[in-house]
Amino acid sequence: MQMNVTYTSFVAVGDSFTEGMSDGLPDGSYRGWADLLAARLAARSPGFRYANLAVRGKLIGQIADEQSAPAAGLGADLVTLVGGLNDVLRPKCDVDVVCARLAEAADRLAPSCKQLVLMRSPGRRGPVLERFRPRMEQLFSFIDELAERHGAVVVDLFGADVLGDARLWADDRLHLNAEGHRRVAEAVWQALGHEAESDWREALPPAVRPGWASRRAADARFTREHLVPWIGRRLTGRSSGDGRTGAHFSADLGRAFWVTPPAGGEGPGEVAGWLRAEG
Repeated sequence: MQMNVTYTSFVAVGDSFTEGMSDGLPDGSYRGWADLLAARLAARSPGFRYANLAVRGKLIGQIADEQSAPAAGLGADLVTLVGGLNDVLRPKCDVDVVCARLAEAADRLAPSCKQLVLMRSPGRRGPVLERFRPRMEQLFSFIDELAERHGAVVVDLFGADVLGDARLWADDRLHLNAEGHRRVAEAVWQALGHEAESDWREALPPAVRPGWASRRAADARFTREHLVPWIGRRLTGRSSGDGRTGAHFSADLGRAFWVTPPAGGEGPGEVAGWLRAEG
């Protein structure tokens, strides 16, 4: 990869991680690492264009079928593709099939762009991570092979201990919080060859373990607000992404569209206004 390249356009493809959950803004929308990265790239390139096609809850087959063609059609300089984790975290999963569908998406996207970026997704430390670690590691090993095939950049978020710290995750225990997304944006920024603006791997201060009552209250709130609804969706075959499209995809027109981010702006007031504004 040519380092420190000036990119003039960026398309983000994936699921809730790339959509930006749970980096919430005051108006109820999400920002996330991809929006933050787009704003920083825009500061280096007047007229920069950006499209985020990611949708929460999507499996890798849906990403390949619904997002890869519209993304490829935009002909962006830079494309990020992150998917498959929703698949491997399900009780039943054929990881070989997941890898094949990821390869299908990458095979379509790589020829359409100057630089493809893949990621080893982060995982919150705990029993859930350990249960699914073998599947995740199989997927991540394949991502390395896929990157070599396409000359893609791999951002190893899974290997960064700090991104496993529960304090960088939202209350739903599935998505990064604002600080977690900020660190991912910095990780991709550096992987693209740009000068570091912060140490995204820097460990947090030693944690103070909450008392028993606080832990039980947090567990009860998590179960009520997040776990039970998630189980309900699984039992009824529903997804949090049903009926949704990417922030920069028009269902009426059946195509993706560009927006122009505020150059360098990372404040909620600067970002919220362009998330769904057609360019």
